[in-house]
Amino acid sequence: MGIIFFRNEVISTNIGEAVKERILELCQQRNLSINKLNSISGVTQSTVNNIISGRNRSTTISTIKKLCDGLDITIEEFFHSELFHNLEQELK
Repeated sequence: MGIIFFRNEVISTNIGEAVKERILELCQQRNLSINKLNSISGVTQSTVNNIISGRNRSTTISTIKKLCDGLDITIEEFFHSELFHNLEQELK
């Protein structure tokens, strides 16, 4: 299993964990709560909560696109992060 250091913490580098951390990072940068992100992106609270809690480890690109629209960023900007470098292989 691959690991990376992010915010001085060691985290697993599977895609679900990376997406979760990226959402939290972007919200923190913009001083947004998760509830506000739900509101501005049109993604349901349960969907975002499932991503953040780790219950949903296979977020769809469609959901990420909606979150990006709410954050006023492109999908490219979303994935332009150290979090997405050195991800572990998902198929084994």
